[in-house]
Amino acid sequence: VQLQASGGGLVQPGGSLKLSCAASGFSLDNYAVGWFRQAPGKERERVSAISNSDGTAYYADSVQGRFTISRDNAKNTVYLQMNRLKPEDTAVYYCAAGKFLLSVWVKSRCDYWGQGTLVTVSS
Repeated sequence: VQLQASGGGLVQPGGSLKLSCAASGFSLDNYAVGWFRQAPGKERERVSAISNSDGTAYYADSVQGRFTISRDNAKNTVYLQMNRLKPEDTAVYYCAAGKFLLSVWVKSRCDYWGQGTLVTVSS
């Protein structure tokens, strides 16, 4: 049972990346999924989260309008499309799954955490 985050890399400011969060050993469509990030020397912060039922999504103010979260239950995968990236988006990005969207978003209460994927935005 695990979550695998992937898709990170080095990108120039203004560029785009698409992160994937793939589940194995359990069905992700029973869980809300959140993306979190942690920059060097900073605390972990929430980025986005999506429900398992009606597609309700939340975004941090800092990424609203630039990032889009989506899910493909057939592929047991959740995505984070990141556009117009900024240097301050540089961080290790983690995905996590929990039973309830508000618990994931407000309290980071998750049953499963991925290992993280590094996103570096630099020229």
